[in-house]
Amino acid sequence: MLVWLTIPWFLWELKYVLFWLYLWQLKEYHFGRLRDHFSTHKGKKLIFSLEQEVKLLAFAILFLSSDSLSWLVYFLWFIYLIEFGLVLRALYNGSIKRPVITIKTVFLTLVSFALVVSFLAVIFSFDDLLQIKNLLAFDLLTPIIISLVVLFFQPFFIAIRNNALTDAREKLQKIRSVNNLTVVAITGSYGKTSTKEFLATMLSKKFKILATREHQNSEIGIARCILNELKPSHQIFIAEVGAYNKGKVKEVCRMLKPKIGVVTGVNEQHLSLFGSMKNLLLAEGGGELADVLKQEAGTLVVNGNNKYCASLYRKFDGNKKLYSQSNKILDSDIWSDSITVHKDHISFLTINKSGEMSHFNVKVLGAQSAQNLSGATLVAKELGMSFEEISKACKDIKQEQAGMTLKQGNYGIEIIDSSYSANPDGVFADLNYLSIFPRKKVIVMPCLIELGNKSLEVHEKIGEKIAGVCDLAIITSKDRFKEIKNGAVRAGMSEKNILFCEHPEDICSIITLFCKQDDAVLLEGRVPKELINLLTK
Repeated sequence: MLVWLTIPWFLWELKYVLFWLYLWQLKEYHFGRLRDHFSTHKGKKLIFSLEQEVKLLAFAILFLSSDSLSWLVYFLWFIYLIEFGLVLRALYNGSIKRPVITIKTVFLTLVSFALVVSFLAVIFSFDDLLQIKNLLAFDLLTPIIISLVVLFFQPFFIAIRNNALTDAREKLQKIRSVNNLTVVAITGSYGKTSTKEFLATMLSKKFKILATREHQNSEIGIARCILNELKPSHQIFIAEVGAYNKGKVKEVCRMLKPKIGVVTGVNEQHLSLFGSMKNLLLAEGGGELADVLKQEAGTLVVNGNNKYCASLYRKFDGNKKLYSQSNKILDSDIWSDSITVHKDHISFLTINKSGEMSHFNVKVLGAQSAQNLSGATLVAKELGMSFEEISKACKDIKQEQAGMTLKQGNYGIEIIDSSYSANPDGVFADLNYLSIFPRKKVIVMPCLIELGNKSLEVHEKIGEKIAGVCDLAIITSKDRFKEIKNGAVRAGMSEKNILFCEHPEDICSIITLFCKQDDAVLLEGRVPKELINLLTK
């Protein structure tokens, strides 16, 4: 065997396998999400990179020629040697992209590595040229091979998931038989996590509660939370419920049988996965949650400032409550008034239709947090807490619970970290918060994904909003950069102040040259962690 070629190939292949398992896990093993990823600029680069094209050309030459082509063999060795060096550098920097360790990822990794080793054992007896052809073919086909491994074992993991859902349902029933456990389910396109976090902090001051953890909003994540953490002593269980397919929210809620269901806000996020707005409105739009609540005589709580939530409220003929930022929205049960946004906190009045009111002063960022706090307050009131108790509990809420934090960056630059996630309403809300900063303002963000046929329109509107707030915009992905730029230029922003740049070091250099002390930079959406570290350390 050609050891001098096989060793760098092998180390590169292990890294490549880990990357594809990481990508599948990142997309939650959802074929639609992975497919949508390949419609993005970054996704296309995975398949149509110069490196892949060179390897494909080399394979074609090797396959079609009967000559030894030693020059091409050494050229391939040179490529794999470079990739070997990249692997070593990634190991040294700790930057190898690999899946988070779970039982599933460990199993898939072991199976995939076993395939690589078995492949090498099989080609060991081949002649040199055939070995090289096979090594190159396996490299080129790795994305397909790993995807087939994932899909082959998916029914096995679905069976495990179904068993976990059944066990979780039985455990909930058992706990309900010995105490009066109340389940609150929270869904929506945006605002789910912060509303869950606010509510958990409020209720924990009076009740023994359990809430799902960060990124634990899938059916299997919720089931595992119930199985591993829920105890008979818990009085309230708060579950954030996410979905990428029609029917998933209903499946989870049939297991949970919530007493209260909250729909925090709905927009076009994930539209491409659901296929239509109708399907989206049924799932994370609250339609399926409302159906289960009606069957269980539960209470539906919705955000009256969102048109889709307001429509759901009008159609629902069971127990229902409405929160908003105005008492003119339908017939709100609770609303916020006199909202004042400060750099490091917000203050507002909360009023209900009975005439009760309380002043809230909370260390979270942006006016949108008042809306999510109102939703959590309405649920806490329904569960027996007073305004005074809720307002006092809010003093323990931390910035990061709202998904956005203010950090002191290098050279005195204010860094607003909203990199947890991004959706259209969140971008507009964060830009509104950015607008209160008095000096120069910069936004760094990737284009949004999974918006389906609304993508062009949404990105042009984002560009228009950026022009009204920012002095400089740095967009880190190409997919809808043109639309953002067109919208910004049409709204009066200079072309030279809206840039495409994807490398953290270059972005950092642009910012440090453009900004001075007390200028503000908004990091919106999934920007690289490396950039955050460069700007704040």
